[in-house]
Amino acid sequence: MITRKAYLNKIKPYMDTNLIKILVGIRRSGKTTLMKQIMTLLQEKGIKKTQIIYLNFEDFSIRAYKNPDKLSDYLNARLSKKDRSYIFLDEVQEVRHFEKVVNSLNATEDVDIYLTGSNSKLLSSELSTLLSGRYISFQIFPFSFKEMKTYHSLKDNDELFDMYIAYGGFPVIQYFENGDEKQSILNDLYDSVVIKDIVQRHSVKNVDTLSKYISYLFNTVSNQFSAQNIVKFLKNEGKTIGKETLYNYIKYAEEVLLIYSAKRYNINGKRLLSTNEKYFVNDQGMRATRFNNKQDIEKILENIVYFELLRKGYEVYVGEVGDKEIDFIAIKNGEKEYYQVAYVMETPETRSREFDVYKNVQDSYPKYVLSMDKMNFSQSGIIHMNIIDFLLQ
Repeated sequence: MITRKAYLNKIKPYMDTNLIKILVGIRRSGKTTLMKQIMTLLQEKGIKKTQIIYLNFEDFSIRAYKNPDKLSDYLNARLSKKDRSYIFLDEVQEVRHFEKVVNSLNATEDVDIYLTGSNSKLLSSELSTLLSGRYISFQIFPFSFKEMKTYHSLKDNDELFDMYIAYGGFPVIQYFENGDEKQSILNDLYDSVVIKDIVQRHSVKNVDTLSKYISYLFNTVSNQFSAQNIVKFLKNEGKTIGKETLYNYIKYAEEVLLIYSAKRYNINGKRLLSTNEKYFVNDQGMRATRFNNKQDIEKILENIVYFELLRKGYEVYVGEVGDKEIDFIAIKNGEKEYYQVAYVMETPETRSREFDVYKNVQDSYPKYVLSMDKMNFSQSGIIHMNIIDFLLQ
């Protein structure tokens, strides 16, 4: 397994502080491995193993500690009497009222606390109240293409990107070369997220309708969301669903970090719009459980770029300028960048379509067009980049 340097570099400044560190990401995105890499860093700094307490709540043998009172008793009994203790709680959302336990320890003991979870509630403002604001969260995603390149260092970039498109970046599938084996693991992962994290947690009765709905979202990734179109699609499939149930399903899928939404931003009006958001699937490998990604290459490229921008710490929106759409507006520290994503731009007409969308954007922020073309088509101050080069920056 590779060292996930980008995440470790973000986390390091907060180690040995009173802030609770929370790593949040979809199942099998590498949170546990990252947590163990943090433990290794601590031991390299001289922290003794006896000072480190690790519990993984996916482990059936420690199920008793999902009770907050028993967890509190166990942790207090394990605390070092002389030195600071380092507490690592993996998949902590499995513990009822876990926030009361960690709040108490953080307030009264000499501890440094790290949590992981696969639920978006660990990113919410609600958690800030529960943890008295004393925490910092980090979104953890499956491998970026740059991390894939580090892992598969001997593979050619084009060959590797072809694999990345087809099966995605979940760390667990990187051990396997055979496509059928990768597909089998991805199918199991999909079932774990949908059945365990959505169906069981929310007591969803009509599993088939939920599954067809998620398949619809996967198929229309990067398209404008339309509740009416989903209802019509499901009706054609012989499924009836009310809009309240539909929006509940969306909420459930977002909670488990299966899908992300990008709101629309009116560039000239400088305001967010409340309708016509787009949805993206957390790693194209998850989509590969239902569809052939290579056959929908333009959608997949857009999906990949969206999550790459999130990895880099941007807030990402869909741009609207007049009657045209810019794929992404990426905002960080008050600065903007604009991105158009295309497959290839072989003809002047295609290039004109991708570049001309910027004509009505009256600011000097960087503007990019990303595509699979090897030739550089930069023009009029608009930067063209090959997508692979962009991802390896």
